[in-house]
Amino acid sequence: MIDVRDVHVSLGRGAAAVSVLRGVDLAIPAGRSIGIIGPSGSGKSTLLMLLAGLERPDRGRISIAGRDIAAMSEDDLATFRGREIGIVFQSFHLIPTMTALENASVPLELAGAIDAHDRAREELAAVGLGERVHHYPSELSGGEQQRVAIARALVSRPPLLLADEPTGNLDEATGREIIDLMFEAHKARGQTLVLVTHDRQLAARCDEVVRVRDGRIATPTLAEATL
Repeated sequence: MIDVRDVHVSLGRGAAAVSVLRGVDLAIPAGRSIGIIGPSGSGKSTLLMLLAGLERPDRGRISIAGRDIAAMSEDDLATFRGREIGIVFQSFHLIPTMTALENASVPLELAGAIDAHDRAREELAAVGLGERVHHYPSELSGGEQQRVAIARALVSRPPLLLADEPTGNLDEATGREIIDLMFEAHKARGQTLVLVTHDRQLAARCDEVVRVRDGRIATPTLAEATL
């Protein structure tokens, strides 16, 4: 599903340039769950944004489902992302003037699906919001807003689900519920799941843990290898 080869990313130019990712290689088979961990500033969130096609590498290849997304035009990439990739962020990124139903429908509306609202309604019911579809983000709790974001990420049935610290703005109990929903979807639908987190216990729920340190994929210690 994912093949990353010798990817480099820098911020700034010339003498002021700072390397964020330095020669990253990563291969993730379809249907696996991968936890990406590392300290703040290590490059783990940048790596996820590259996989989502929301950032471009300075050099290197990023292949998703056999397609080199780094070589795509912006229009082709947007179409590909809408079909193949679901994304859940730490900040929910809901549109405040849209209801839960309208927010969850956005990917399908952009793809021209005539049954966008029906399918979004089903996804919202699946995440426990069947009675809240007409509520606006300001009328929902943080956990409910993240459920809407998950429904939006899943509504187009993408084979790849990316999540960047999805519980970072939630309390512990609500965070556990959100993670359970994501893993249930991953298993039920055979999705590939890539989860960026600082929580080692959360990462341990994944099939494999990848540690990013100083812009590189780090060889795990014996303790980390047992996660």
